Amino acid sequence: MSASNTTKKAVHFGAGNIGRGFVACFLHNSGYEVIFADVNTQIVDQLNAQPSYKVIEVGVDGTTESVITNYRAINSRTNEDELVREIATADVVTCSVGPNILKFIAPVIAKGIDQRSEDLSPIAVIACENAIGATDTLAGFIKSPQNTRPERLADYDKRAIFANSAIDRIVPAQDPDAGLDVRLEKFFEWIVERTPFQSLDQEPPAIKGIQWVDNLEPYIERKLYTVNTGHATAAYHGYNRRKITVYDALQDRFIQEEVRKALSNTANLITQKHGIDKDVQNAYVDKIVRRISNPHLEDAVERVGRAPLRKLSRKERFIGPAAELAEHGKDCTALLDAAEMAFRFQNVKGDAESEELAKIMSSNSADDVVKQVCGLQPSEKLYSKVVEVVKRVQADSQDD
Repeated sequence: MSASNTTKKAVHFGAGNIGRGFVACFLHNSGYEVIFADVNTQIVDQLNAQPSYKVIEVGVDGTTESVITNYRAINSRTNEDELVREIATADVVTCSVGPNILKFIAPVIAKGIDQRSEDLSPIAVIACENAIGATDTLAGFIKSPQNTRPERLADYDKRAIFANSAIDRIVPAQDPDAGLDVRLEKFFEWIVERTPFQSLDQEPPAIKGIQWVDNLEPYIERKLYTVNTGHATAAYHGYNRRKITVYDALQDRFIQEEVRKALSNTANLITQKHGIDKDVQNAYVDKIVRRISNPHLEDAVERVGRAPLRKLSRKERFIGPAAELAEHGKDCTALLDAAEMAFRFQNVKGDAESEELAKIMSSNSADDVVKQVCGLQPSEKLYSKVVEVVKRVQADSQDD
């Protein structure tokens, strides 16, 4: 039985560009009423005052526009009780808030799930973040003793089903006068694991555009280690060579070659680990380079490079694949070069993580930086290689 006899309902955390332009657009097109949850009072008020907004898809063959309606917005900071009631009766909960924010949205989701009637089908919880296993991470916070009483866990799957997903769509910085309208690329992938629903004899939610798969890992690693690795490599090399946008960076032959080399490193891992055909992966790489080179989606290198601490972390786009390659004695040089450029992304205006990175780099030994920032241990083969990278960056900053 659906949570509503009339219309399907989805609660989406994060009313930013990905939330409005990608996830909510798909939910709207699939017949869901969308309830945005956000802490930004201005955007919540704007959504509630404006009955529709446009999603503008940009491709080499021109642009298409669609109009999004049938939504509401709730301030999750000031109207928690209302949000709990909506979650308790929704069909789906999704989020695009950033991996570091999952722990902050977990308590209210936990309260909504806890109040859910046993007459309703389990709510589907799908985190749409650029991170491996983001829904598992969110589920861990939701089911923690701080948020859910331990005795409620025994029959938890009657109230909620958690499915990991991989999303892929480039959403550049928006025109400051765009209001709620969102401009993004036409290409998209939204891949979600089917198995959590099958194991409980439940139908996955009917959302047009989702590709349901039995094993998500090959898709999510292929995406993270190709799209995100490539995009960030172009941005960090571009920043260090004083380019303005990612498009500008990729017009530079040196940077384009660095991106290609980094994606050659990751392609070696992806094809061997997941059995993906080399020609298929090479074609995917070519498509990704074309996508991030799209002049209609110009994006400042500072914006794409922001949050370097997260991007240098253990399971992310550089260290994740490089660590696996190093363990097997495979080449990861270009990934290390890109990581070096990320370590040099310090004190960038408007990016708190780049300021924090500068402090960590100036007040810790190279070994401690690698342990703290990258989560690597001395027993790992990549460890000493990254220590050398950090030492080089630290030495250069002392010379400045």
